[in-house]
Amino acid sequence: MSTAKTSKITYDFDKVIDRFGTASYKWDQSEKLFGRADILPLWVADMDFQPPQEVVEAIKERANQGIYGYTIRTQGYHDAVRGWLSRRHGWEIKDEWITSSPGIVPALSLAVQAFTKPGDKVILQSPVYYPFYDVIKMNDRVVVDNALVLDADGRYKMDFDLLEQQAADGAKLLLLCTPHNPGGRVWTREELVRVGEICVKHNVLIVADEIHHDLVYPGHKHHPFAGLSKAFEQQSITCIATSKTFNLAGLQAATIIIPNDEIRRKYNFLLKTLSIHMESYFGLTAVETSYNHGDEWLDQLMVYLEGNLNTLLDFVAKRLPQIKAMRPEGTYMVWLDCRAISEDPKVLKKLMFEEAGIAFSEGSVFGKQGEGYLRVNIACPRSILVQALERFAEAIEARK
Repeated sequence: MSTAKTSKITYDFDKVIDRFGTASYKWDQSEKLFGRADILPLWVADMDFQPPQEVVEAIKERANQGIYGYTIRTQGYHDAVRGWLSRRHGWEIKDEWITSSPGIVPALSLAVQAFTKPGDKVILQSPVYYPFYDVIKMNDRVVVDNALVLDADGRYKMDFDLLEQQAADGAKLLLLCTPHNPGGRVWTREELVRVGEICVKHNVLIVADEIHHDLVYPGHKHHPFAGLSKAFEQQSITCIATSKTFNLAGLQAATIIIPNDEIRRKYNFLLKTLSIHMESYFGLTAVETSYNHGDEWLDQLMVYLEGNLNTLLDFVAKRLPQIKAMRPEGTYMVWLDCRAISEDPKVLKKLMFEEAGIAFSEGSVFGKQGEGYLRVNIACPRSILVQALERFAEAIEARK
């Protein structure tokens, strides 16, 4: 669809872009949410970087067509999705497996509605991305918490014995966050296989939120859950999007991959029932262009994010030794254990908003296990990250 040309571009992720006054969910409601307008927002998972230049040009070209009608998926879109998953993740999929959603969270909610009934049990693994709770509770289903546990190295691991019990106890569906948000774990092949074996044994449908699958640091590898075995493929729904990888969340376009014909039929029936089966006019173009031309941009981004990660880890070690930072294996979030300061969410909010003038994500929204934790979004120019960390440190030091 796009005629944008691939070019060698060195991207400047240090560039500070003024996002005030752009109807930004992240930047334009600080006073409403946090009580003051001068907050540095490092909370919601929205990057402060422009996407690949090819995407910008393709969207301009699309806009210049001047008629913004109903939009369908094209063969070019399917080719781009299949090419990306093959090239970047070694997963070969078929065109007919591909469907869509306005976003990942709507897809999770659709899956809960389509494959469970009110009162059914749905498993999640806390602490976890807070909309997981919403799509279960607000659809009148029951949250079953397969809480993650900390190992000796301070990393999250899964409680497989408990998962086995919960699956055997009648749970119908598992919402799997892979890579994990907020802890940043990139689950190993062995961990995912164990999850799959348990769920297949007890006929639990796996809905894999793999939105962060492209954001993995050196030394780690994301394994598409459905690509691990034929059995897992036939008992799972995979949700991916360009929204996190290329910072395109506002374009409302996610790709949902469902190999099982009957599961896909039920999903698509509900999609059409709600009349949300048409594609986003600009989203379609952005997805196709990103997947066709975004490799170099993403490679450069990951180098920059690793630099930001090391900056934060060094800063915390030197200036804030009472805080323990969990080194993520993927995503652009860092999970900070601030329990030495306080386990009370109100105390941590006051420290951030009133005393430091910053906004990280307060941990209790990810589940009770998150009390005393903060999640930092490091996908911003390094100068902003350092400024926020300085403010945070100064506020903590002033308390002494």
